[in-house]
Amino acid sequence: MLRGNAPATVDEKGRLKIPSSFRAYIEESWGSDFYVTSLSGESVLIYPLPIWQEIEERLAKLPSLNPTKKKFLDRTNFYGQVTAADKSGRILIPTLLRESAQMSGEVAVLGYLDHLDVWNHNRFLDRIKTQEFTEEDHETLSKLGI
Repeated sequence: MLRGNAPATVDEKGRLKIPSSFRAYIEESWGSDFYVTSLSGESVLIYPLPIWQEIEERLAKLPSLNPTKKKFLDRTNFYGQVTAADKSGRILIPTLLRESAQMSGEVAVLGYLDHLDVWNHNRFLDRIKTQEFTEEDHETLSKLGI
């Protein structure tokens, strides 16, 4: 499982070195090919390619005119690109997404069980401050058995 936060840096060429705390598990479990995308352009979602392919298989079973499917694919394809980690464990973030998500310098790489969510450090801190974890959130998790 991918969990926790591993601070990292996006270099001047737009490459992110996947933190070693995540890299070994990802390579052992899924290999070094990735689908890099976003739903909003605010953060970078990094899916091991086999995980992304499972998502695509589930999407393929939905009706082609399903509006939510289309909205999801519009966004993930607009920002998305298949990439592979180099020998140093770096992946290139597509230019469009890198600019939209303000990916330069210090970033937060968050483990989300089977994929990574990468945020501009300051943007993520602002997000946490503006999106409080409410009593309703606690109740929802409780209903889900967590």
